[in-house]
Amino acid sequence: MSQPPLDPTLALADVGAALLAQQCPFPISDYPQVLMAHGGGGRLTQQLIERMFVPAFRNPQLEGLHDGAVLTVGNTPDDPTQGTRLAFSTDSYVIQPLFFPGGDIGALAVHGTVNDLAMCGAQPLALSSALILEEGLPMADLWRIVQSMQQAAQHVGVPIVTGDTKVVDRGKGDGVFINTAGIGVIPAGVQLGPSRARAGDVVIVSGAIAVHGIAIMSVREGLAFETTLASDTAPLHTLVADLLAAGGAAVHVLRDPTRGGLASALNEIAAQARVGIRLDEASIPLAEEVRGACEILGLDPLYVANEGKCLVIVAHDAADAVLAAMHANPDGAEAAVIGTVVAEHAGTVVIRSRIGGTRVVDMLSGEQLPRIC
Repeated sequence: MSQPPLDPTLALADVGAALLAQQCPFPISDYPQVLMAHGGGGRLTQQLIERMFVPAFRNPQLEGLHDGAVLTVGNTPDDPTQGTRLAFSTDSYVIQPLFFPGGDIGALAVHGTVNDLAMCGAQPLALSSALILEEGLPMADLWRIVQSMQQAAQHVGVPIVTGDTKVVDRGKGDGVFINTAGIGVIPAGVQLGPSRARAGDVVIVSGAIAVHGIAIMSVREGLAFETTLASDTAPLHTLVADLLAAGGAAVHVLRDPTRGGLASALNEIAAQARVGIRLDEASIPLAEEVRGACEILGLDPLYVANEGKCLVIVAHDAADAVLAAMHANPDGAEAAVIGTVVAEHAGTVVIRSRIGGTRVVDMLSGEQLPRIC
């Protein structure tokens, strides 16, 4: 939309106000309304964050666009490098169904926030829990969810120290929504972030992909397998501690590929680090029942959500040590090298198929799997 030119007689002090007056009331968007795909972890989610939230809330901690913010406390103006580094993260969970093979919304909420802290290299200290309950939710279901949250938190060794509860009218809450936030301490010497990926680095995934998303879809669609397909939801803080102990500063990036799956997470890293990423399809761990379900449902497993897996980008010289440390942990027993970081085709992820061809793995454009976390 064109705007009339600024009045050249305006005083310098008035120019800023005049410019603000000519701004659009909200960021330009191709979509006049929010779509489900805006929460799917793909391109529309990225655009929503970059065009609306980052400009509105801009600050150095937010601009890292990591799984959590890194804050330094106890430092002084004379020596800003001193002090304790904390990771702070928050996430919301709106999954349907509330209970599924391998987990439920309560355990998922605890694991998800613990993992966001872990991807910053932090050991979790404490969590908060806010529940939005729909009128009519059975008390037995609520108790089951609360007990699951407590058991998950106890397993991790992190207390739920504060929270909030709201109730909304029947039909406006889908049972229960949960928000969890967490804080953790980052050990000295740990420096992680999406922009730290470098050409020559090795890309590792901690195990078979697409398990969580397909477990949820199998329940919704009534798919049956010879063995029960259960979600991979799990806390990854001990796995991260082990791989950091083995790799140290050579570990450059950690990311849990939840919404949008492996493909979206790697595209975000490639864009922020201004590097290319090459994947080898044959090296990516994928269970046969998951592969079969993806074929039946017409889904690409690279875009299917995970809740108990992490991506590790590490310097080539330290990759063997990191992989060995991951294999020694039950949560990383199936870890595998799946690709490399390259200087070519910056910002783009490509994959070499099982038959030898190469294709671009783009950011997910729409919503492949609704409500999987």
